[in-house]
Amino acid sequence: MLPEISRSMLKNSLVLGLFAIVTVGLVTLIQQATATRIASSQHQAQMRTLEEILPADSYDNHLMDNRIQVHDPLLLGNKLPQTAYIGLKDGQPSAVILQATAPDGYSGAIRLLVGIQADGHLAGVRVLNHRETPGLGDKVELSKSNWILGFIGKSLSDPGEAGWAVKKDRGEFDQFAGATITPRAVVKAVHNALLYFDQHRAELLVAGNTATASDSALPDSATRQAPADSAVSLPASEGDGSAPDDRGTAP
Repeated sequence: MLPEISRSMLKNSLVLGLFAIVTVGLVTLIQQATATRIASSQHQAQMRTLEEILPADSYDNHLMDNRIQVHDPLLLGNKLPQTAYIGLKDGQPSAVILQATAPDGYSGAIRLLVGIQADGHLAGVRVLNHRETPGLGDKVELSKSNWILGFIGKSLSDPGEAGWAVKKDRGEFDQFAGATITPRAVVKAVHNALLYFDQHRAELLVAGNTATASDSALPDSATRQAPADSAVSLPASEGDGSAPDDRGTAP
């Protein structure tokens, strides 16, 4: 009797073991297939976003194929190196798309893509990620309003240093009704991205002419001192977090 029970237990154990192996294998295959589809979808979405920023006739390369690593926490707003995408026209660099972060949004960091033509004028700006208040700060999204399109064609000299602020701060850019901190942070971040491009224009364009998907890198700028004009100065009561935004009790 005991040997029969032992054989039955062994048989059941083998069946369960085989079932577990098959199940783990199927789960692994499904995860790999799903990860591949997700990666492909993310790549396509990223390409669409990049292509929205630069005019279609301003480049003729695949933007994901020409990229470099840049690093400047002071002007680009991120402690980690970021990927910059280079647009080429007839083999020559025609534009750069920088990733910039506005660390001082109302509800946290706002991640941006900033497209800059080789002559220093803005080709376009898009928001990649944010947590701003729906109905107020989220108007930085193109799907919510056309505010972000107001950067097209601007440069360091147009509107000039004093103009790179929201109108509440005597600048040129509109703020939102009931929300000033969000557009102020984005304007500051875009201005800083222009400053970065201006300071590294030659390096970016030369690197862009030879950049590939292997992600070459510019010299690290993380340890340099911020220039005096590297950011729009804020009133102490609004820039240091000592007073709430003018949107009342909105989160």
